Amino acid sequence: MSTVILERYYLQCLSHASYLVGDEASGQAVVVDPRRDVEEYLSDAAARGVRIVGVINTHLHADFVAGHLELAAATGAWIGYGRRADAAFEFRPLAHGERIALGEVELQVLETPGHTWESISVVVRERPGAAPHAVLTGDAMFIGDVGRPDLAAAAGSSAQDLARALYHSVHDVLLRLPDPTLVMPAHGAGSACGKNLSTELVSTIGAQRHTNPSVRPMSEEQFVAELTVGQPLAPAYFSDDVQLNRSLHSLLATGAPLPGLRAEDLPGSGTVVIDSRVPDEFAGGHLRGSINVGLDGRFAETAGMVAGLDERIVVVAEPGREQETRTRLGRIGFDNVVGYVAWPLPRAGLAGGRTDTAERVDVGELEQARRRGAIVLDVRNPDEVEQGAVPGSVRIPLPHLRRRMEELPNGERIVVYCASGWRSSVAASLMRWAGFADVCDVRGGYDEWSRRYHPAPA
Repeated sequence: MSTVILERYYLQCLSHASYLVGDEASGQAVVVDPRRDVEEYLSDAAARGVRIVGVINTHLHADFVAGHLELAAATGAWIGYGRRADAAFEFRPLAHGERIALGEVELQVLETPGHTWESISVVVRERPGAAPHAVLTGDAMFIGDVGRPDLAAAAGSSAQDLARALYHSVHDVLLRLPDPTLVMPAHGAGSACGKNLSTELVSTIGAQRHTNPSVRPMSEEQFVAELTVGQPLAPAYFSDDVQLNRSLHSLLATGAPLPGLRAEDLPGSGTVVIDSRVPDEFAGGHLRGSINVGLDGRFAETAGMVAGLDERIVVVAEPGREQETRTRLGRIGFDNVVGYVAWPLPRAGLAGGRTDTAERVDVGELEQARRRGAIVLDVRNPDEVEQGAVPGSVRIPLPHLRRRMEELPNGERIVVYCASGWRSSVAASLMRWAGFADVCDVRGGYDEWSRRYHPAPA
């Protein structure tokens, strides 16, 4: 008798779920929507006594670079995509209704276009003819939402066309599965691949039918209208990652140690220094011109907002965390990490005078600066701003800041805030890197400002 394996792997920093699916009796398994650092899949497969024979991507991902090439190189597994995918490497085109046998455990392919044209979902059955145990929905249906129809993977098509396709994928395909079927998507709350994703990582078709506002009974026109507005802003690297996922690119470097560098010997132009420490530690002392993207936040996604795929990167990290920093950058295709600087620096010479501090102010000082005419910059997303903002603030969301900084006057006092003080440290350091002379950010952010100056009604 088969014993189905259905193991989820979740990266909180990218809100990304991948899955190991297999049959313990036959010793065969596939990995669905893998990340690039594949050692955990390989280790778990070996511990379970199964061999990874296939890798399935539910679509050409935009928010991360998938690990299909790494897994294929390590195991000889075939790579599967929906039949409408366009890729520069050999892959198994998967068509609607196709069944894949892993011993007794059976996978069935459902074409569910809408997030992208090639999107598929994968039904898992414990044996042929059994009721569906689970459906791995990729980015077609999330817990609490459905996939957005407007990302770069859909170049050449309108968001309205894709939204119409997704309406039929949801109502004519996914919602026709039995109510007890587990729903296991590729992303959770925080992902930019949808706008109202739940923090829950698994649900059922029946529960989603009754609680997911995006799949409730509605007309196709209403679905399209709701889905094509209010989507979160996508970082610039998303379009790059779609192309990487199509291409036969180099594998993630995991073996060679990252070279240690002296602060005074860093490469020159074309290099971005990313300091992965927490904002307060960064403010207390850092390399001049470095950009603060804390490793304990949404590190990779945010780094992809402030650095370019073609730029060399040097990371500043706490001792022992430099390899983790490189791996997390590699997950979004930022492979050009040339070395790291360990912090704290040796005291002797203080890196030849290349260190600096950053000014962080509290909300009281924000109010004083605002009344004195300082420019107050809000780097939150539009949906956050709709809930309230500091009066008179200029609004440039962080994903757009690097290309829109010319809208701000250099030479005037600029006070930057976000919700809590993490993104504002990113933004203020990015502006100082670009040459803005008088920039500070607000510790506690809008959350603290609204508690003190705009209290909610009792």
